Amino acid sequence: MANLELRNIRKSFGVVDVIRGVNLDIRPGEFMVFVGPSGCGKSTLLRLIAGLEDITSGELLFDGQVVNGLTPSKRGIAMVFQSYALYPHMTVYENMAFGLTLEKAGKDEIRKRVLRAAEMLQIEPYLDRLPKQLSGGQRQRVAIGRAITRDPKVFLFDEPLSNLDAALRVATRLEIAKLHEEMSQATMIYVTHDQVEAMTLADRICVLRDGVIEQVGTPMELYEKPDSMFVAGFIGSPKMNFITGAMAEPFGAHTVGIRGEHLVIKPGDGVWNGKVIHTENLGADSYVYLEMGTEEPVVVRLDGKNSYHSGDVIHIAPMDDKIHRFDAAGKPIR
Repeated sequence: MANLELRNIRKSFGVVDVIRGVNLDIRPGEFMVFVGPSGCGKSTLLRLIAGLEDITSGELLFDGQVVNGLTPSKRGIAMVFQSYALYPHMTVYENMAFGLTLEKAGKDEIRKRVLRAAEMLQIEPYLDRLPKQLSGGQRQRVAIGRAITRDPKVFLFDEPLSNLDAALRVATRLEIAKLHEEMSQATMIYVTHDQVEAMTLADRICVLRDGVIEQVGTPMELYEKPDSMFVAGFIGSPKMNFITGAMAEPFGAHTVGIRGEHLVIKPGDGVWNGKVIHTENLGADSYVYLEMGTEEPVVVRLDGKNSYHSGDVIHIAPMDDKIHRFDAAGKPIR
């Protein structure tokens, strides 16, 4: 278990500032998720923590010790990559044991750790196979198992599910969630562009934008009390609706934000009205997309199947206690 402190961390590649003064405390045993759009610096920040990139300025501390100059092998970390990074000529067992072999651990200790990790991840039947004989999901579990055997203080995950199909993503996400519960003593840092992964896995989420932190908080804190329109639009699926101009003025705001599940259809008596341009029936719930003169269609989320068709005009109203008001700078009005 490790406490990480990032103190005014900066990273530049030539004249390009990628990380621009990040201050963050990551608590012992915490599952911290870095999210943000492509190019926001989340993977670079992870590589700085791993020691795979040099910090331009600032301090990185593990349990109060500055580690800027320590090599990755001295930091007590294990990293799981997007591309699995397995040795193709080694069996699953040999891949999982490789790090311990380099550390000159005893054969009995190696076997004990490998079998324990394999049991946790349900990959015991594959220990004698080569990576090419495994599915993508099985390979990623082997990569995670290899990290577990190292018994690190800090696990680093760099978009580990992005190469998997939808069903495997869900299954492997559950494996990582169970891993966090079983290894509660380990600090975990996870990078993803998928906010669903962030919401379901994180103890806290760090939202990054252009190399700076927009907001840090629990998933529900970010969902219910975003500190900016950027966070409000990034966290949640479908994303928050934004309504501006004359339709927002009665609410004393430049922009009104409202999530699809917080819009109520009120036949003939709504605050706003719009024309249906598309519907999606997903079984348990459905989405109705409305053209209302906003920059993007407004999405209404309904329970169960809906019976609306393109061209229908419907009236909607926001739930009073679920309205988010933003000023012209995109900051909340509270």
